[in-house]
Amino acid sequence: MAWLVLIVSGLLETVWAVALESSKGFSRLVPSAVFGVALLLSMGGLAYAMRTIPIGTGYAVWVGIGAVGTALYGMAVLGDAVTAARIGCLLLIVSGVVGLKVLH
Repeated sequence: MAWLVLIVSGLLETVWAVALESSKGFSRLVPSAVFGVALLLSMGGLAYAMRTIPIGTGYAVWVGIGAVGTALYGMAVLGDAVTAARIGCLLLIVSGVVGLKVLH
């Protein structure tokens, strides 16, 4: 159960990162509210998961999911550059996260 909560919390990290950008410095109400709710749920889930998952592994998985998800959103929706180097770097993050899980 902790792993499922951690994965959902990582996805919520992507949500709050995107909402933060969309809030335009907290000047827009709805994205600001989405940011706050997603942040609380994401951090709460991370805290729950870390009851049983080692901190190094749990935090790296959480950050990895959030970082890769946010970068992919930026490329797919916001028009961020899609290059072989960027994709390669994202694959390195994913491989590192998978390695930490496998070696856990």
